[in-house]
Amino acid sequence: MVTPKHSLLPENLLFRSHPWHGLSIGERAPEIVNCYIEMVPTDTVKYELDKTTGILKVDRPQKFSSMCPTLYGFLPQTYSGSQTADYCIQKTGQKHIVGDEDPLDICVLTEKVIVRGDLIVHAYPIGGFRLLDGDQADDKIIAVMMGDFVYEKYKDISECPQKLIERLRHYFLTYKDTPNAAHHGKVQITHVYGREEAYEVIALGRQDYAGLLARFP
Repeated sequence: MVTPKHSLLPENLLFRSHPWHGLSIGERAPEIVNCYIEMVPTDTVKYELDKTTGILKVDRPQKFSSMCPTLYGFLPQTYSGSQTADYCIQKTGQKHIVGDEDPLDICVLTEKVIVRGDLIVHAYPIGGFRLLDGDQADDKIIAVMMGDFVYEKYKDISECPQKLIERLRHYFLTYKDTPNAAHHGKVQITHVYGREEAYEVIALGRQDYAGLLARFP
């Protein structure tokens, strides 16, 4: 009887890890992080991770021409919960904010054309947007892909061209807009923050994730 080759592999290599729970954020986080990429700038459909299966799914077609100008995904083993929300309340002075109960979103700058999502990118954070979707904290971390020839010179969001930041701002302020949509106008970006504050948001997201795991012994 011939033994299948795959049976010789360690058991943990026979199955794909869940991108949110099974992928590490990286030993050097928050300075260098692993990012799971869901969407690329050429996507005309919004993809997002199905949290139950760990498989990328179609969320909705993009109804208008606006497309995310960067790689877009999330930081594994992070969560926007109570600590993330409390920090947002502290920074904005707005009350009744809660976490959006998703992993922290991340935009990755690169000059390279990457034509598909569902992949891992190594990047270093340079800042972020403090975005509120209604009463939910929905921070967008901004990062640069490791080794990128064009963007690697930027170490903090303050060093980036202002028009690039405005382009990203415009996308997030309008990407949910549809005629007569109930959420129209509820998305706001209250602050653009730098690298050190992005580190703090990531640290809180990791603490919220640890708290999430503690609820499921």
